[in-house]
Amino acid sequence: MRNVIFFTFTAFGGAQAHISLLLRYFVKNTHFISEEELLELNALAQVLPGPASTQTLVGIGYKVGGLKLAILTFLIWIIPSAAIMTLAAISYAMLDQKQRFIEILKFIHPIALGIVAYGAYNLGRKVLVNEVAIFLAFGAVVATLVLRNAYVFPLAILIGGMVSSAIGTPTDEAQIRVRLFANINPRKLSYFIGVLLFMAMLGAIINRTSPFSLPIRLFENFYRNGIFVFGGGQVLVPLMFTEFVEMKHYLLQSDFISGFAVQQVLPGPTFSFTSYLGALSMKQGGYGISGQVLGGALAVLGINLPGLILVLFIVPFWDDLKKITRIKYSLAGINAVSVGFIIAAFILLIKPMGFELLPITILISTFLILNFTKISPPFIILAGIVLGFLI
Repeated sequence: MRNVIFFTFTAFGGAQAHISLLLRYFVKNTHFISEEELLELNALAQVLPGPASTQTLVGIGYKVGGLKLAILTFLIWIIPSAAIMTLAAISYAMLDQKQRFIEILKFIHPIALGIVAYGAYNLGRKVLVNEVAIFLAFGAVVATLVLRNAYVFPLAILIGGMVSSAIGTPTDEAQIRVRLFANINPRKLSYFIGVLLFMAMLGAIINRTSPFSLPIRLFENFYRNGIFVFGGGQVLVPLMFTEFVEMKHYLLQSDFISGFAVQQVLPGPTFSFTSYLGALSMKQGGYGISGQVLGGALAVLGINLPGLILVLFIVPFWDDLKKITRIKYSLAGINAVSVGFIIAAFILLIKPMGFELLPITILISTFLILNFTKISPPFIILAGIVLGFLI
């Protein structure tokens, strides 16, 4: 547990940076697992939807101490940052000098755009390697900007995976499939699908004026996104912005960007950003502090639950699963669609900024710093806050 705590409070920089710390704390220093096992768990997390760092860490806990240790590891990892983000949302909503707070963070918007652009560029370089991938990414951009519906995301993800899998040339995997499905626990699978369907049904049928309506709809929103977020935090933030700001208007763009700034300077999982969104959405819905705490808890639980169930469900037969090449073909299309989502979010975020010289300069500078130096986003965010305070 000591190593999990150390990792929780030193894990800056997102999933790509976290892997080196996981290697240090759980392989080299303690030999809890081998380097090969760690890399395989990380590969599994990349294949699955959800938070890659969280799934890898939970997988380590499962391998070392079984289900109980895996769940305890998850709680130690997620609670500190989620609690801070929930408190940030409550404090932000209660600030009497909210306008001053917004002014201090005025440079965060272009910095956030630079970070989003950097994420799109890096993921795009790896993913958009053929005409099919480019077509799927372009289709995701158009669908997001034109349809403006939350269910565009899961549908586009499914279509992208199906198209890339169908176009690829699969090998003969009949025997592997037999072993794979023989190991599947139908009860766990039914729980996973059942929770999604149950929450979606409640969110649809309960009257919007009900005091329980918004919390249920929020949990369904985050649980659904948790199933279809491929690519980690760099995809999560654009999806959340498009759904919660552009489509459902649960919070303002300035509120969203402020929370993004706070999350970027914290260690821990990027997905804890959802606790801020959940708490602030409940505030806008007229709920008090207890309701905001509930909103933060429901959000972080909803977004993480699918990935947590999946990794615990799949780790026992990962040796068989990793041999199925169809997964690789599906992942190519899913990642291409994810790039499209990031590009669409970038377009939506840049529209209010217009063509003012200073914000555009900050945006480009952020992108160049991230691309050509080893300076991490937290330091750029802190520099932007200091600049906003001084100017």
